[in-house]
Amino acid sequence: MSEILIHFLQVLADTILDVLPIAGILFGFQFLVLRRPVKNPKEVMIGLLMVLLGLVFFLEGLDLALFPLGKLMAAQLTSPELLGIGKETITVSWHHYFWVYLFAASIGFSTTIAEPSLIAVAIKANQVSGGAISQWGLRISVAIGVALGIALGSYRIISGTPLHWYIMAGYVVVIIQTLFAPRTIIALAYDSGGVTTSTVTVPLVAALGLGLSSNIPGRNPLLDGFGLIAFASLFPIMSVMAYAQLSEWRSNKRKQ
Repeated sequence: MSEILIHFLQVLADTILDVLPIAGILFGFQFLVLRRPVKNPKEVMIGLLMVLLGLVFFLEGLDLALFPLGKLMAAQLTSPELLGIGKETITVSWHHYFWVYLFAASIGFSTTIAEPSLIAVAIKANQVSGGAISQWGLRISVAIGVALGIALGSYRIISGTPLHWYIMAGYVVVIIQTLFAPRTIIALAYDSGGVTTSTVTVPLVAALGLGLSSNIPGRNPLLDGFGLIAFASLFPIMSVMAYAQLSEWRSNKRKQ
C-alpha cells in the first residue's frame, strides 16, 4: 500500500510540473496580453484541480491496469496452447495467430467507440452539418477503420514485415480517395485519424504491440513493438472517406 501511495505522489508531482506551463500560458495571456480578469475564478480553479486529479488517476490507472492488462493478453494469446501447436511444430506461421487478430480488431473497435475525443468531434460535426453527418455513423466508421488497422498492424508484427511498406501503401490509397471523396468530408476524415490516438486507445494499443513483440520469437520490442498507433491513425481516414463515398453513391442511386 505504501508503494502505491509513494507512486501516486510521484505521479502527482510530475503531473503538476506538466500542467504548470499550460496554466502559465493561459493565465499569462489573460493578465498580460488581454489584461482582463478571469470570470468565475473560483469555478476555474476548481475545474483545474479536477483536471489535475483526473490526469493523476488516469495515469495511475494506466500503470496499474491497462498496460499490464494489454501485455498479459498478448502473452496469453501467443501461448502454444491457444495457438494450437505442440512441441513437434517446427515453425509457427502467421495464420496460427487468428485469436490475436480477432482480439486486436475487437479492442480497436471498442476503445475507439469509447474515445472521448472522437465523441466530441462527432457531436460537433453533427451540429455544424445540421444533422447531415450522423454521430453514430461517424463513430462506427472510425471504429471500423481502427479495428482493421490494428488487426493489420498485429499481422505486421507477427510476420515481421517492414512498417513503411504498409504506411506508404496506405497513404497512396488515402490520396486516391481524397481525389474522389465528397469535399465536405475530407477535412473531417483527416481529423478523425488524429482523434483516435488519445487517452483510451493509445495505452491499450501500445501495450498490445509491445506485448506481442516481446512474446513472439525473433521480434524486437523497440523495432517491432511500436507502429500500431500509426495504423490506428491511418485507417480511420480511409474508412470515413469510404463511408462518405458509399453514402453519396446510395443517395445518387435513390435519386436516379
